[in-house]
Amino acid sequence: MQWTAQGDQSAPPFPEADGRTGRQRLAVAARRLGLAAGTLVLIFVLTFGLLLLITPSTSNARELAQAFDRAHRANYPGVVVPFRFATSLEATEDHRFGSEPGIDPLAVGRVLYGYASGRGDQGGATLYQQLAKMLYTPGRAGFAAEAEQVALAVKLRYSYSGTEILRLYADVAYFGHGFYGLQNAGCGYFGVRPAQLSWPQAALLAGLVQAPTLDDPLDHPAAGFAREQHVIGRLVSVGALSRAAADRYLAIPLSVLLSHAGGCRG
Repeated sequence: MQWTAQGDQSAPPFPEADGRTGRQRLAVAARRLGLAAGTLVLIFVLTFGLLLLITPSTSNARELAQAFDRAHRANYPGVVVPFRFATSLEATEDHRFGSEPGIDPLAVGRVLYGYASGRGDQGGATLYQQLAKMLYTPGRAGFAAEAEQVALAVKLRYSYSGTEILRLYADVAYFGHGFYGLQNAGCGYFGVRPAQLSWPQAALLAGLVQAPTLDDPLDHPAAGFAREQHVIGRLVSVGALSRAAADRYLAIPLSVLLSHAGGCRG
């Protein structure tokens, strides 16, 4: 037998120190990773199932909204949410509103990671979760409250139509300057009823729900206009408005939009 200077190229590779080849090690690692992932999924499913069992029913959502509106002198039931406001709200707060199961799994994962890493809430609550917070956990914060909101959001999603969820949301949302409910906000800021809202007016109101006091366009016009810009940008991103239309709307001074503030006539 002759040996070349490079050695026997047909010889099998040497095994690892523990007797396993690199491929075998990868297979073992993959099995362990799969087992860990499966365990985490099982824990999540069991925990979520428990949450569904211990959280209250959402069958009383209408009654809670009515009591809320009575306490804040808002109309109940409010008007059917008009297209421009609904589109603006979904574009900026929850663009998967029509297809999600009440929660955004990726956002929930971010929240869990945020608490586990000490960073706290990472945002991303769906409209269902926001409505659950307003109706069932007002004034509460922290992981326990958010976990409850997640379960309640799923219950709301499968107990009411999307149209009614939006109406309930618009009924109890706070829009700043003492305006509770979409009808009061439309009349108070613009002097128009919800069905008459223009695109820039609808965008401004949709932008207020995150920080209604800080972005109040009457008290803080620069912040209010910034929120209007953000929502109109989102409307362009989701294809609801063209860039040219968005530029025309943003060219309208905020003072013009608010020129009839104070209440609806007639």
